Amino acid sequence: MKKLLIVVDYQNDFVTGSLGFKGAEALEEPIAGKIEEYRKMGTAGQIIFTMDTHDRHYMDTQEGRHLPVEHCLDGQDGWQLYGKIASLKGEQDLVFSKPTFGSYELGEYLHTHKEDYDSVEFVGVVTDICVISNIAVAKAAMPEVPIIVDASCVASNDPKRQEAALCVMESIHVEIKR
Repeated sequence: MKKLLIVVDYQNDFVTGSLGFKGAEALEEPIAGKIEEYRKMGTAGQIIFTMDTHDRHYMDTQEGRHLPVEHCLDGQDGWQLYGKIASLKGEQDLVFSKPTFGSYELGEYLHTHKEDYDSVEFVGVVTDICVISNIAVAKAAMPEVPIIVDASCVASNDPKRQEAALCVMESIHVEIKR
């Protein structure tokens, strides 16, 4: 059995780019620490990255109409993992590109592999959008596997939404480490 770390959308555009926000940069060291912790587990630890991924037709999507800010355009600088996290991504890590908040493919993978994991821990951004969406996907895919969020490793551009998202996660039986 393994422990799984999922790093959600810690990409340039969410840290210092078009959707960057105060507090996102401060996650770099805590997230790097989590990645290093899971690496030290050897084969008992696994890491997955989700990557918000859009193309030139983003503004024509439902998300683009509600959030008309181009971001995470596939292959562009804003799409890349941020700072130290980019250098910590290994060849063995799985990556799920996703065109919207939650990743259906991640859910399929987790459902297929639900017997392989003791726990799943989430870190990244944005807590009240992509983090919570992927947690909901994970809970549906593997309802008996404990899901953990270290509150010091997730952030939102709105402190009230950050706290509300953490409370909602607790209500669906996610362990929040504060």
